[in-house]
Amino acid sequence: MASSKAKAESGPQKEGKGAGGVPAGEAAANSRNYRLDELDTVATVGTGTFGRVFLVREQKSRAFYALKQMKIADVIRLKQEQHVHNEKEVLSEVNHPFLIRLLWTHHDERFLYMLMDFVAGGELFSYLRSRGRFSNAAGLFYTSEIVCAIEYLHSKLIVYRDLKPENILLDAEGHIRLTDFGFAKKLSDKTWTLCGTPEYLAPEVIQSKGHGRAVDWWALGILVFEMLAGYPPFFDDNPFGIYQKILSGKLDFPRHLDFYVKDLIKKLLVIDRARRLGNMKNGADDVKKHRWFKMVDWEAVPLKKLKPPITPKVSHEGDTSNFDVYPEDDWKKDPAVPPKELEIFKNF
Repeated sequence: MASSKAKAESGPQKEGKGAGGVPAGEAAANSRNYRLDELDTVATVGTGTFGRVFLVREQKSRAFYALKQMKIADVIRLKQEQHVHNEKEVLSEVNHPFLIRLLWTHHDERFLYMLMDFVAGGELFSYLRSRGRFSNAAGLFYTSEIVCAIEYLHSKLIVYRDLKPENILLDAEGHIRLTDFGFAKKLSDKTWTLCGTPEYLAPEVIQSKGHGRAVDWWALGILVFEMLAGYPPFFDDNPFGIYQKILSGKLDFPRHLDFYVKDLIKKLLVIDRARRLGNMKNGADDVKKHRWFKMVDWEAVPLKKLKPPITPKVSHEGDTSNFDVYPEDDWKKDPAVPPKELEIFKNF
């Protein structure tokens, strides 16, 4: 993974009837200023290649937040500068009940910081692993909320590019929050960067044909399959084996899958993106009108009126029990970055 998993949550927001249920012109607005020396670290709640996510508590307000902290030296060494800038740009522009909310960014001579709301429920991945697989009704609930989030991002010409169970958090009530926007990008046309998780990559990404927002609908097909089967449709011991299977497009469904969900998955996992559900003339509406969703009230979804199938055990606002335990090492003792390299992040 090119970026650490930010454990964050969207706070109270205005909800309307634009794409995905939120006014299209509304961006995340938060002009409040925070200070690093007023944020006390409570625990590490996530780690990545060049970053960590800490649960922090503000001294004055006593409020809990997630602070994503990235080593500038590692970001530069791994050539991830553009991804970091993309993540900030995208999160600064979005405001939706199913997306994390960026509150503040900062940098010093060693680190980049992104402050977000803390989401206490943990990763959907953890619940999927502990249960083995989800019921049809549970899969339908999560997919409905994810469809609204993707529709909203696409309405802002943003491609997410990293949909998978590890990047879907549950809030205290059990509603989803998409997190980790390290691969997200505002697109006017196509992009050619190879990024994502092997099992979730669309054929056009593997073939370096240039890709666009259609990759998110492909990834949704993979996710629906994995949620209901307990494993992804294309897997192998090495990435090249996975890529070969993706390009062959052969699907083997477990017997217990509902007829309509199999049809939906087949229509999302279409190699020809011009014929892929979600990427045709009517966009997300084609997905929403699929028979599997016939009982879903799409107006109610972004208003969080659907009842979540899982309610996370959360005892208080700063409860980290739904996250893995990480060793609290001397991670912060890094040398300062030379001024020339720091220049890259002067506007961060």
